[in-house]
Amino acid sequence: MSQNAQSRTRDANNATDDRPASGAGTTDILAADTAMGAVTLAVGDLDRMIDYYHRGVGLQVLSHDASRATLGRRGVPALTLNYTPSLKHAPAHAAGLYHTAFLFPEQSELASSVYSVARNFGTSFTGSSDHLVSKALYFDDPEGNGVELYWDRPRDEWQWHNGTVAMATEFLDPTAFLSENLTAAGSETVADTAAGVGHVHLKVGDIPTAEAFYVNTVGFEVTTRYGSQALFVAAGGYHHHLGMNTWQSRGAGDRTPALGLGEVSVRLGSADEVGALRERLTSRGVTTRDDGAELLFNDPWQNTVRVRLSGSRPGE
Repeated sequence: MSQNAQSRTRDANNATDDRPASGAGTTDILAADTAMGAVTLAVGDLDRMIDYYHRGVGLQVLSHDASRATLGRRGVPALTLNYTPSLKHAPAHAAGLYHTAFLFPEQSELASSVYSVARNFGTSFTGSSDHLVSKALYFDDPEGNGVELYWDRPRDEWQWHNGTVAMATEFLDPTAFLSENLTAAGSETVADTAAGVGHVHLKVGDIPTAEAFYVNTVGFEVTTRYGSQALFVAAGGYHHHLGMNTWQSRGAGDRTPALGLGEVSVRLGSADEVGALRERLTSRGVTTRDDGAELLFNDPWQNTVRVRLSGSRPGE
């Protein structure tokens, strides 16, 4: 969720635990074990971008050659950087990536990463917010891609009503957050924790088209709406795996090749789930590419989505 979202709060005393039902066994809804995988970016300066995500955010370099680098945590890819110097930046109003959100299991681990970015790339900080379900701090990487570093509150503290999770944009003092959560060890180095991509936020041309595709076709469930401006969707009762907004990109058409978002990846728990998604997409006129291990398709703005089995690695 963005720090720019409209504030939305609700009296927790009236809350009911009526989160969306699990998609297990329902062919039109993604299963509860669905998760986000690595994001791919097209970049113009590979070394500079590796430096930001490694020395700043604290991702480990898992592989690196002249044209590509993969970074992640504990051997699990979270970010792939493809060197494409022939491409230019897209205009701000184009569809594409709003931010990649890296989820940290503990507040101390989030604080360590935030401190590392602030210490090494201080001008990249753009804001911070308490979203009720999470605490988030925001940055822009050296090529202008949005980055969210966040921690989730325990799920039993989230408030649901009529299938909608209560989220807000409340003030979060970044200095106080670091003072309360940064450890001595965390101030020295970012530990190789299980942090990975928790959600991805996209810029889209309009919300009804986004909902028709990602909800009615792909099978995510709506968790929060902000009128015609933004939509948040998830599987398995998460607050959101995907966010979509039109704050900069209202009316945007098909993307053309540019620096920035290359691919979003989604991880499903079984071959049957991948097969059900493939059949659903095909029956609704979406062109897919399937090599038997991975399923690829494009959304209405030509953002590429790659679907893999959980536990697999790129190329497996």
